[in-house]
Amino acid sequence: MLDPPRAGIHQNVIDAILFTMPKRIVYISCNPATQARDLSALKERYRITDIQPVDMFPQTHHVENVVRLERV
Repeated sequence: MLDPPRAGIHQNVIDAILFTMPKRIVYISCNPATQARDLSALKERYRITDIQPVDMFPQTHHVENVVRLERV
């Protein structure tokens, strides 16, 4: 399970994920831009199986996004 700060996943963490190759990853993010960047870095080894936005702060533009990835 990943729930990084707004800056997204540090490159060292991405490297560790690609080295250990967990079967499944659940990535929770409050910043869709950094989440998209991070998912792009994982796309060779993982595929997105589910995406669910969650409106944690109604009547604001803030949305949490939950993505499930499965190892290819």
